[in-house]
Amino acid sequence: MPDLIQILAIGASLFLLLLVLDLVRRKKLTEEYSFVWIVCALSLLGLSIGRRLLDAVALSLGIYYPPAALLLVLIFFVFVASLSFAVVVSKQRTQIERLIEDAAILEARVRELQALVGPRNRPTPPTAG
Repeated sequence: MPDLIQILAIGASLFLLLLVLDLVRRKKLTEEYSFVWIVCALSLLGLSIGRRLLDAVALSLGIYYPPAALLLVLIFFVFVASLSFAVVVSKQRTQIERLIEDAAILEARVRELQALVGPRNRPTPPTAG
């Protein structure tokens, strides 16, 4: 018979997995970023269900209270997820900076072309009415 802590760990793992899947379904989280969270949830679920494996891993690490090992694994997965998202944010920042530079170059070229064409040859905007 599983104890209360194991039941809570299984429930929390299932809740995390269902939450991630629901966020993907509602398009609040892309599949690319959900992979890390799905792996975390499934790993926690496996450790929660496989109590003997958790006990063996905890004892091999010198942890005498196996649920504390589960928390250690959870902290590790949060660290990995945070690191992967930091990489994504850094990549996006580089892309944004490049887009800003390209937009500034295009704006300068448009101004040059407008200066060459002159005010008399510019198309007039359509009037309402």
